[in-house]
Amino acid sequence: MTTQVSSTALHTNPADASFGKELGATLHLAAPLALAQLAQIGMGVTDTVILGTIGHDAIAAGGLGAGTFFTLGAVLQGLVMGVGVLVAHARGAETLERIAPILRAGLLLALAAAVPLMLIMLDLEDVLLLFGEPVALAHDVAQYNHILLLAAPASLILALQRSYLAAMGRARPVMVISICALISNGCLNYGLIHGSVGLPEMGYLGSATATVITLWIAMLATAAVVHRVKIPGRLNGPIDWAVVRELASLGWPIAVTIGVEIILFMVAALMMGLMGNTVLAAHQVTINVASLTFMVPLATAQAANVRIGFHMGAKNPRSAKRAAKASFLLGVGFMAIAAAVMFIAPRQIAYLFNLDPNVPGDADVISLVVRLLWICAIFQVFDGAQTIAVGALRGLKDTRVPMVLAGFCYWVVGFPVAWVLGFHFGLGAEGIWWGLAFGLMAAALVLNVRFWRLMDRHISASNQGALSHAISGA
Repeated sequence: MTTQVSSTALHTNPADASFGKELGATLHLAAPLALAQLAQIGMGVTDTVILGTIGHDAIAAGGLGAGTFFTLGAVLQGLVMGVGVLVAHARGAETLERIAPILRAGLLLALAAAVPLMLIMLDLEDVLLLFGEPVALAHDVAQYNHILLLAAPASLILALQRSYLAAMGRARPVMVISICALISNGCLNYGLIHGSVGLPEMGYLGSATATVITLWIAMLATAAVVHRVKIPGRLNGPIDWAVVRELASLGWPIAVTIGVEIILFMVAALMMGLMGNTVLAAHQVTINVASLTFMVPLATAQAANVRIGFHMGAKNPRSAKRAAKASFLLGVGFMAIAAAVMFIAPRQIAYLFNLDPNVPGDADVISLVVRLLWICAIFQVFDGAQTIAVGALRGLKDTRVPMVLAGFCYWVVGFPVAWVLGFHFGLGAEGIWWGLAFGLMAAALVLNVRFWRLMDRHISASNQGALSHAISGA
């Protein structure tokens, strides 16, 4: 039995995949994945906007509660990201009977990862009080997350499903379901917060309830798509513990890599907070812009690990190298365009966040946003390059060394530079952003050096194997 996948992206013969075909295949995967990522961000924006209709206290509680849940969830999702890598390798090697055991192992890891996330959410009030949050805010956030924790299994299973469908060349359903979830979440948020269209009035807790319902519906809808992709074997068969160990071995370094980067930017925000509300506001505007542009190379990196994994499974490293070049061209090319826009129109970007230059406080924020966006523009290309390099290395099943390299660059290079320039050289917010930039530049350099060296080694080994086979055949 063969998989019934409509995408031509993974049907390309690995022996004759030209650069043009790889470029098209990568774009075919990356574009819907990027839109899906943007829809996910849109859910958070929608929550904030609708919570704002009942006051800033609701925004504070809902924003901190959702931010905590989804940040920890993003780290734990790294544990199941190896599913896409292994499935892509299995498709390339035409060992399709491996796919069902990989999915079963991934589901087990997703459910296991949901447990600590739910336990943390149950005890979040004590954690927030430990960090000095106001008692009332800590209580409200805890109430919010006592509801939101019910979404933990759905959120992690959804991450597994999306990784699998991307590896199977079925990114379009991921995009469609994500956009539908965005719309559903917005409608449910308004209805449950205000008690409209026959729904109960729950106040700010209605936002958490809406998110839970939306994620479970999205997970079930995605499960229906997963079941429509025909593969050998049954999805409800026995657990292959060797596959579980392989997935866990790939996944935990991915989770750590995601964690050390997220924590770096969280610490940067805390450092900005020490400098006052104007600085923190400017930082929030700039990081929101950077987060939006980052979605494109992030999606391209996921497409890269699928395409590279597919070709490596087919034992065709030359095609894998072409896939990598296509991914870098798309992802880094987009970031170069984004950087140009930030250089040319930073003030216009600031105006999009309802900042009025005629208001004295806003004018100060706009002025700082302009300077931070110029720095952000400088590291856009490097941010794209390091993200795609990480994705490409995952396609080679290389996750542990990149974890160490990324952690070193973020915390041994980036953080000290940010601290020294920001506080000891008096550069303030700009110094902290320069530190982030140096960390990302260093990561881009070392991760790319590692990837291209590994790629050349695979090609050299492939050539030697082909030569040996030819000699033995002669």
